[in-house]
Amino acid sequence: MDWQELTNLTQGRPFLVERVRLEGGVAIEGEFELPQLAQLSVEDQIFVTAFVRSHGSIKEMERVFGVSYPTIKARLKRIAQALDFVETDPAPSSADVVDRLRRGEITAQQALAELEGRT
Repeated sequence: MDWQELTNLTQGRPFLVERVRLEGGVAIEGEFELPQLAQLSVEDQIFVTAFVRSHGSIKEMERVFGVSYPTIKARLKRIAQALDFVETDPAPSSADVVDRLRRGEITAQQALAELEGRT
């Protein structure tokens, strides 16, 4: 069973995965949260897949789905709001900046800029 079948089966209602079995027979039991993309409706999963396959080309998405630019943008915005943003490059903490300054890795001006968010 794939995620789309599972999403159809649950009709969009929240559910909890309690057992995962790996190939070879090893099973792990507990409470597992689904990946964010698997929590989207099947239609939104297809839309996201098409968006990635089109390399983010809204013009290509318009062609594939036969809808206008504003419709594609509105759907992307709705899906984006449903997903948590994962910060891949978080701002350094004040303590990190001060430590780097003390070690001489950055100048006082660079430290001030980082603390003010102007890196």
